[in-house]
Amino acid sequence: MAGEYTKSEVALKGIGVSPGIVVFKALLLTPQTDKAVQRSITPEEVPLEIVRFEEALISTHDQIKHIQKQVSEVLGDEHASIFDAHILVVDDRTFIEDVIRSIKKELINVEPVLQTVANRYADMLAQVQDSYLSERAADIRDVTKRIMANLAGESLDQMKQIKEPCVVVAHDLSPSDTASIDKTNVKAFITDLGSSTSHTAIMAKALEVPAVVGLHNITAVASHGDTVLIDGAKGLVFVNPSEERIEEYRIKAAGQEQIISELAQLRDKPPETKDGYLVPITANIELLAELDGVDARGAKGIGLFRTEFLFLGSKSLPGEEEQLEAYVEAAKSQDPSPVVIRTLDLGADKLPAGFENPDELNPFLGDRAIRLCLSHPELFKTQLRAILRASVHENIRIMYPMVSCVQEVMDANTLLRQCMMELSKSGIAFNQDIQIGTMIEVPSAALIADIIAPHVSFFSLGTNDLIQYTMAVDRGNENVAHLYKPTHMAIIRLIDYVVKVSQKNGLWTCVCGQMAASPQLVPLLIGLGVDELSVSPSQAPVIKDVIRKLYYSDAVELAQKALNSSSSEHVQQLCYDLIEKIAPEVFEISG
Repeated sequence: MAGEYTKSEVALKGIGVSPGIVVFKALLLTPQTDKAVQRSITPEEVPLEIVRFEEALISTHDQIKHIQKQVSEVLGDEHASIFDAHILVVDDRTFIEDVIRSIKKELINVEPVLQTVANRYADMLAQVQDSYLSERAADIRDVTKRIMANLAGESLDQMKQIKEPCVVVAHDLSPSDTASIDKTNVKAFITDLGSSTSHTAIMAKALEVPAVVGLHNITAVASHGDTVLIDGAKGLVFVNPSEERIEEYRIKAAGQEQIISELAQLRDKPPETKDGYLVPITANIELLAELDGVDARGAKGIGLFRTEFLFLGSKSLPGEEEQLEAYVEAAKSQDPSPVVIRTLDLGADKLPAGFENPDELNPFLGDRAIRLCLSHPELFKTQLRAILRASVHENIRIMYPMVSCVQEVMDANTLLRQCMMELSKSGIAFNQDIQIGTMIEVPSAALIADIIAPHVSFFSLGTNDLIQYTMAVDRGNENVAHLYKPTHMAIIRLIDYVVKVSQKNGLWTCVCGQMAASPQLVPLLIGLGVDELSVSPSQAPVIKDVIRKLYYSDAVELAQKALNSSSSEHVQQLCYDLIEKIAPEVFEISG
């Protein structure tokens, strides 16, 4: 029709944080203003303002608890624990008293006072060069926005008000926004801000809602009602895509569905290379609810049971009987495949209810994991006894986290032997030959693997922390995240050294970090001699596909080239080229 205006296609590249191809109309979320109107009050009105403030705090506390409960039911306690920090903010008496003092002193209504105090706290934390503390700044802003809405009698739950299928377009989404997503109507979301390691990104992936963040200007480019196409794996967004583009992605989406369907057929196939080299795939789990998904996705056994989530999801510290019940359930569900139970990795950002630990300037380098267990021997022994009692099911293994020196392993083994003697005296059965392992996630542990080896049966490489601590890089910090390189020569050499020590001492080695779940890095790990890969159950089909299309001899050749390289980029390219050659389909569904 003459004069008809058709909007041109606009292509944008962001950070793909949750895969999937979606085409729907855009729904633009307008930022809810948090600008406070200031008005003077009399001294007699001060108590009324304080009551308004305290009622808003109670409402906010109840709303956050409700959101946390919903998230726990859908995604489990790990994701629900994100909101623990929000509860701490709304219950912080120092913060509350600061607001009340300012109301009394300045004789103005609570809204501008709250905004000023909250901004001061948040700005101070945001300036600290620590990702844990800078994330607390975001928590303060999120909670303050909710308190302000309650003071105004407004609802913050915009997501629940969406009644038609759409792609949500927003400047940013808070974790509570993401937790309120109704997948029936919110088919995907895209934002100006965000990073791959934010709580919002993590929850989008857990919810399996396609998402692209960090687009910078999507709210300026997309208008309400525009057609939006997103490719969550590649981080691509097309506003008002052409018919040709839509058809191209319709074919891609059908191809992805076909790939996923074919991968599902590998469930009962062995993870064996084309030349007969078997690489067992086990699962990383946090919750007992995940047990059913282990075998369903084609993994066999559990390579990492993160037991701290039994504690974080409880109102009090679970006792020996409660822990025993959980470990027995895991053992029975996987029999005869192995179940590796990692002892408590508490501390840093993970502390259970009722557990007192002094504030630390840098908790991630503080009293955590094996250090905390050794400094609280009764807590540790309760867990060790429960694991030992469960070990009558002979597929149970035990593993210590965050070891940095051989003395920690020896001290832990001493406590383990004490527990064995106590159980023997009480006539309680256990596996006296239970396999003992240690995580290798600190460079010092990797470098003294030969000294640790005589005291254990296996090593498990926690590559996420090993890379961060070796490279002195916080991958959640956007300023330095580009330096987080799994293919850095230092990382490859550390893995190579640990594997060689393991082989020399008759031990076996597993990788349970993100490197094991990265398809392009799997041949490199196999070529370096890693015996087992432990991944989240959802990643097992892709990893099995790579193994079954790989020649072990090619993996060894790749590893030798990597060890002789001087560039992480060169190693990365070698890894990419091999996957492109043998299993290019994995890039279509994982980016």
